[in-house]
Amino acid sequence: MEYNIRGENIEVTPAIREYVEKKIGKLERYFSHAPDATAMVNLRVNHNTSKVEVTIPMTNLVLRAEEDNADMYAAIDLITDKLERQIRKHKTKVNRKFRGTSTNATDVFPVFLESGTTPIEEDELELEVVRNKRFDLKPMDSEEAILQMNMLGHSFFVYTNSDTNSTNVVYRRKDGRYGLIEPS
Repeated sequence: MEYNIRGENIEVTPAIREYVEKKIGKLERYFSHAPDATAMVNLRVNHNTSKVEVTIPMTNLVLRAEEDNADMYAAIDLITDKLERQIRKHKTKVNRKFRGTSTNATDVFPVFLESGTTPIEEDELELEVVRNKRFDLKPMDSEEAILQMNMLGHSFFVYTNSDTNSTNVVYRRKDGRYGLIEPS
């Protein structure tokens, strides 16, 4: 795996580079051969807080995680844990999809090691829908949708945009501000 490590408001020292490569490199144990991928790592420091973003685009899968922490090295450790969970979750999903058929998941996704190489946590096996809601989408603008979302105490709200007549989603971001998802 190749590494593209970039720093914003911080110089990427050889020690930081080595630590990132060592930690992200541990993910290679989940693959039967080293993935032909470039790990894009973005290190940012603002107001005594370090933000680490890692994106690893691969065939059939994009691994991405970001973490804020006062300690950059701790953020890198947390990122590695998140990426590890994503890999195990995807591997479980792939293995479940091909269970019961004559096709083995490693035939379709040869990048993963055979099953049984890593213990999979029970909570990752539960992917069933436990509740289903149906409701009419009321036409409104994004400001009204944000107000509705806040009144309901939810972190997102689905609505029909009154200007474009398309389905949109407003959501509350981790930083407390709001985001809008629109179809392209």
